[in-house]
Amino acid sequence: MASSPTLRRRRLSRLLREVREERGFTAKWVAEEAKNRSGRTRGWSESKLNRLESGEWKRLRIDDVDTLLDIYGIDAPDDRAAYVTLAKEANQKGWWASFGDALGSGQFVGLEAEASSIRTFESLTIPGLLQTEDYSRAVIRGNGLVADGADLDRRVQARMFRKQIFTRSDPPTYWAVIDEAALLRITPELSGQLEYLLEAGNRTNIGIQVLPINRGPHAAMTGQFVIMDFPPPDQPVVYLEVMSEEIYLEKPEEIRRYQQIYDYVQAEALSTDESREHIRNLLRSL
Repeated sequence: MASSPTLRRRRLSRLLREVREERGFTAKWVAEEAKNRSGRTRGWSESKLNRLESGEWKRLRIDDVDTLLDIYGIDAPDDRAAYVTLAKEANQKGWWASFGDALGSGQFVGLEAEASSIRTFESLTIPGLLQTEDYSRAVIRGNGLVADGADLDRRVQARMFRKQIFTRSDPPTYWAVIDEAALLRITPELSGQLEYLLEAGNRTNIGIQVLPINRGPHAAMTGQFVIMDFPPPDQPVVYLEVMSEEIYLEKPEEIRRYQQIYDYVQAEALSTDESREHIRNLLRSL
């Protein structure tokens, strides 16, 4: 799988923000200086710089990067070339771009595509990377938002395509804690989903734990979340989905908080062996 432009974008934005802060420059001053140096009376503003530093841009002009490097005094050819290369990689399109809005903004799968480890907690559904095609189709149809059959097929195809991260030469470590409530919603005609979980749990890089309902209230009662780790120099990201809104948390204290929550739910959940037996029992009962 090709490198993720989403991850490159976040890295470049973080580096640009960090170097500005190290120089002690305000965003307003840099924007004015960029306007003067670029010779463009329009195109530079404090809000534009804020978008660049937060990764909220679609395509980045390479000459804009050069202008910022000039302002920050980054003159060494190798250093400048590294920034420009990063900008070019960030401007590329990932495979998910061909699926339009079937994968939302594409930001999540862009990060997922290059994560070294993924930890997920799901309360109501099976995690996307562990879904079968039939189960995925039922879930997408069940949300009531897809009226067109072709659109449904496209969304299912996109979700299945995400699984290619497990065929990478360095597949991520994937750990899922699944609330038992999600398993109890699996009907007899979708029993293949339970069989797939048993199969996936045999892989050395995948761990599956079930959090039984009879354990009572737990640390992740507020909902599902995903923690993604990346090889250095990229930082961990926590992903939350609230209704149709995607939220990404990157502050160290936020990461620590969700890592702590994950530790709690893992401790409350059945072990991987116990979880396998629990899934087998549910499968026998269908």
